[in-house]
Amino acid sequence: MKSMGKRRGFLNLQGYSFMAPALVVITVFTIVPIIAAFVMMFFKVDLLSDTWNFTGLSNFAKIFEDPKFWAAFWNTARYVAVVVPIQTIGAMVLAVLINSKIKFKSGILAVLFIPTLTSSAAMTLIFMWLFNNNSGLVTQMIYDITGMQLNFLTDPNLALSVIMTMNIFSTIPTFLIVFLSALQDIPKSLYEAASIDGAGNARKFFSITVPQLAPITFYVITMGIIGCFQIFDQAYIMSGGEGGPMNSTLTFTLYIYQLAFNSNDMGRASALAFILAAIIFTVSFIVRKLMKSDEVNG
Repeated sequence: MKSMGKRRGFLNLQGYSFMAPALVVITVFTIVPIIAAFVMMFFKVDLLSDTWNFTGLSNFAKIFEDPKFWAAFWNTARYVAVVVPIQTIGAMVLAVLINSKIKFKSGILAVLFIPTLTSSAAMTLIFMWLFNNNSGLVTQMIYDITGMQLNFLTDPNLALSVIMTMNIFSTIPTFLIVFLSALQDIPKSLYEAASIDGAGNARKFFSITVPQLAPITFYVITMGIIGCFQIFDQAYIMSGGEGGPMNSTLTFTLYIYQLAFNSNDMGRASALAFILAAIIFTVSFIVRKLMKSDEVNG
C-alpha cells in the first residue's frame, strides 16, 4: 500500500510538473492582470507618477456621464447587430453551397480563405484604399453608376459601415470552415428520406440542415459577438486612434485605449473593461437562453 501511495504521489508530482509552465503563464499574464484591473477600477491611477487615489465607484459614474461612452456603446451595439447575423448566415449558406456537388470546390475554398491569411492591419489599409473619398475603387464605381459622391471615410453616417464590411469579408471564411466541418457529420440518410418524401432543396435546408447545425450556429454566434465587442485595430487604424469622424467609429476597446494611454487614467479604463466584460457575458447568456443551447447539445 505504501509503495502504491508513493507511486501515486510521484505520478501526481509528475503531472503538476508538466502543468507548471502553463500555470505560471496563466497566472502571470491572465489571473494577476485581472486582479490588478479589478483593484484599479476603484482608484484614480496615474502610472507615470505611480499615484493611487481611492475613488470608490466614481470611475463608473464618470464613465456613464461621458458622451463618448454612449457613442462607443451605440457604435458597438450597431456593429454587433449588423455584423454577427450577416457573417453567420453568409458563412452557413456558403458552406452549404460548397458542400453540394459543385465544380472547383477546392479552388473556391482557397480563394475564399485568402482574407483570413491577411493581417488585420493590411486588410484595413486595403479597405481604406477601396473606400477612399477621392480615388477609391468602390467610391468611383458608385459615382460612375449613380452619380453620387459618397465620402465613406469622413462621413459619420458611413464610416462605421466600412469597418463592418471589412469584418464581414474577413470573418466569413473562418466560420465557413466551421460550418463545412459540421455539415460532414449530418447523416445523408436524412436527406435521402426527405427526397423520397418529395422535399425540395429549400425544405431540406430549413428542416434538416439548419436544425442539425444549431450547436455550431450557437458557437459561431457566440464567437462573433465576442469578437465584435472586442474590435479595436480596424477602428484604431482607420480613425488614427481618435474614433472619428465625430466618434462614429469609436468602439469600447478603442475608448479603453484612449482612457488608459491618452488620458493616463487606468482606473476608468479598468472600470470600462469590466463593464465591457459584463455586457459580453449578458449578451452571450441571452443568446444561450434564446437558442436553448443546453437542449440543442443535450
